[in-house]
Amino acid sequence: MPSRCELRPVIRDDVQRIADWLKDPEVSDSWFGRYTYGDAAHLGYEPEEMLDATQEQWDEVFHDPHHEPHRDIFSIYSEEGEHIGEGQLSIDEPLGDAQISVLIGDKTKWHMGYGTAAALAMLEHIFDHLGLYRGWVDVPAYNTAARTMFEHIGFVHEGTLRKSRPHEGARHDSAIMGILVDEYHQRFPNGVSSHVIGWEGNV
Repeated sequence: MPSRCELRPVIRDDVQRIADWLKDPEVSDSWFGRYTYGDAAHLGYEPEEMLDATQEQWDEVFHDPHHEPHRDIFSIYSEEGEHIGEGQLSIDEPLGDAQISVLIGDKTKWHMGYGTAAALAMLEHIFDHLGLYRGWVDVPAYNTAARTMFEHIGFVHEGTLRKSRPHEGARHDSAIMGILVDEYHQRFPNGVSSHVIGWEGNV
């Protein structure tokens, strides 16, 4: 049976695990990579800073629907209730699209189908819940596993950003890959319930 996952609102213990996971270069390279000055990149918020955030600061990051660009951030949990990663959607409502980012931070859960399950959960959210038209990803050339995963789901190569990602002292291309709502429904006419447990709370 394929691995299944659940998307949940982010809690502070989750952010601590994100901060710990990103200390592993192999994990950070599979997420947003590294800034040109070497630190692990994390969009939307700085995990270390959020650990001591006030409730107002926390709500501004995780619960502000008016923040631009609009970013939905949630935790990925396994069917057994383990926190295993983070997902983000950067939503451009006027254009009707959303950039998808998936991190399985728990390396013991790599290559078990959780990345696929999380990506499908996010596609279900943007197409069936938000009514958007296009989902897309930006995959660095060195992350061949991620590119294969998104191709398997049905994403197609739309373009290349030349030398956009610094990695191990060099710069690498990244691929823009996308899937449209009609392509998603054609590929998954019965939905993705075999991969997705559900949504907890107002994610």
